[in-house]
Amino acid sequence: MRTNIAPKQLQRPEFVPFHVPQIDDEEIRSVVETLKSGWLTTGMKVQRFEEDFARYLGSRHAVAINSCTAALHLALEAVGIEEGDEVIVPTMTFTASAEVVLYLKAKPVLVDCLPDTLNIDPNQIERAITSRTKAIIPVHFGGQPCDMERILVIARKHNLYLIEDAAHALPAKYHGRAVGTIGDITCFSFYATKTITTGEGGMATTENPEWAARMRMMSLHGISHDAWKRYTKEGSWYYEVLGPGFKYNLTDIGAAIGIEQLKKCDAFAVVRNNIAAAYNDAFADLPEIQTPFCEPDLQHAWHLYVIQLQREHLKITRDQFIQALKERGIGTSVHFIPLHLHPYYRDSFGYVPGDFPNATEAYQRIISLPIYPKMREADVDYVIDAVKKLIEDSHL
Repeated sequence: MRTNIAPKQLQRPEFVPFHVPQIDDEEIRSVVETLKSGWLTTGMKVQRFEEDFARYLGSRHAVAINSCTAALHLALEAVGIEEGDEVIVPTMTFTASAEVVLYLKAKPVLVDCLPDTLNIDPNQIERAITSRTKAIIPVHFGGQPCDMERILVIARKHNLYLIEDAAHALPAKYHGRAVGTIGDITCFSFYATKTITTGEGGMATTENPEWAARMRMMSLHGISHDAWKRYTKEGSWYYEVLGPGFKYNLTDIGAAIGIEQLKKCDAFAVVRNNIAAAYNDAFADLPEIQTPFCEPDLQHAWHLYVIQLQREHLKITRDQFIQALKERGIGTSVHFIPLHLHPYYRDSFGYVPGDFPNATEAYQRIISLPIYPKMREADVDYVIDAVKKLIEDSHL
């Protein structure tokens, strides 16, 4: 079961971080090569990374950006979201998914999650649609694809754009289709904790050439196509500003890392899957823990492994559980504090906890355990043993 997890070492780990990126000699050599080339910002390495990424997913277009947040912003701008429009967003997500709607002076309309997968509830999407709704942003929580068949039907029925937040979902598949080839535009993250990294970075994929061209142009000040080439021997000093763009371009240094990381994406996914399987097996018979529910016929990317504590069986709270693991040398996190509980969204839109009962309840119970390719088998065993011992000491 633990095959492809880094080999066990004899000593017990002193500390198991929540995440450590897997950076090897290939990435270092690629960055050094880029530094020596004299071309550090957006250039041929970015173009190659885009081509490699599109080929990997089977997408027609891929546009490299400096973050998933920027990709989401560009995606909404490309499809024409404007002031006064409404965009449906899950409350169980990071703030980036909703804040990009506000960048365009539109309104994020929050909806609840499903209690098992913590993905957006399709029934709640349909109930939230009004005459002003223009788009849906489903977030593939933890790396498990949302119910895209139902969401696609809803989107097409109401003539809504479907912008996927796939920050967690590389490489995930929905009934055999790669996430990144399903919605109108899909946005990925290459932040340091994600399944592959460029340090900071993101990518937007789409089948629509006009949207791809718009995102590429607007990512670099709205300057005419391939403006970066003006500093090459093939380029020209002349350029035109075609729109009020942004500074969202990825650098060649970041792309140099991404090119090598992408080659390992499938291997990384195998390790993450094996760690998740080890956790599932170890915690399966513990009534105090609900392990992640996985829908059948989906490929989970396992960016996150999120357990839900069954608090009725424990004499300590979720926060105390996290502190106890920290004292045992294990880094954890919470994904996420639902948006409606944050002061900005609560005060700006009048949300109360009872508006989203599933997300509110889940928030009190969720803990994200370490899961990343650099984990050794000893690290995985130590996390399992620590969680089990803490359960034993804390159950009612």
